[in-house]
Amino acid sequence: MIKAEYSDKNLVVDILTKSFETNQSVNYIVKQDEERIDRIGVLMEYSFDVCYLFGDVFLSNDKKACALVLYPDKKKTTFKSILLDVKLILSCVGIENIKKTLARESMIKKIQPKEFMYYLWFIGVGPDYQNLGIGGVLLNELIEDSRVKGRPIYLETSTLKNLPWYQKFGFNIYHEADLSYKLFFLRRELAKP
Repeated sequence: MIKAEYSDKNLVVDILTKSFETNQSVNYIVKQDEERIDRIGVLMEYSFDVCYLFGDVFLSNDKKACALVLYPDKKKTTFKSILLDVKLILSCVGIENIKKTLARESMIKKIQPKEFMYYLWFIGVGPDYQNLGIGGVLLNELIEDSRVKGRPIYLETSTLKNLPWYQKFGFNIYHEADLSYKLFFLRRELAKP
């Protein structure tokens, strides 16, 4: 895997927007109207920017898959992060969804352990390249990177069919939450060298 440059932002946003177009968790916070796909793109732009500032953005070597990793302990409130939050609310979430979005984020923070973590916010493979093993190669590389950094990996998924895939890579469900959909909280302990 390679570390993405800021010039890779459009590629990463495109991969993630297409990969998460029907995702329940994403669509829970994105305003549901005729601009829904564009709003998902705004969410992915926001996520890219936050991870670029306070984490890592990776691409598979062939640039057909990507991952956004956040280190929550490094995230700080800055003028730029406030601007990103405002843009997200106005261009993606919508005023009417602020309350449920903030409630969901608060719930996630309460459930996640308070430890240094490798938070895998998004991992996606371009739709034309799914089920070819590209995502698995990238996930293995992320697992190794988390080991080198000494941080267990945490993530959430609302996609039931992804659970066996993550479990195959050593992830375990440590919590489930009921929203208007089921949200699964997964953790992978540090990989052995």
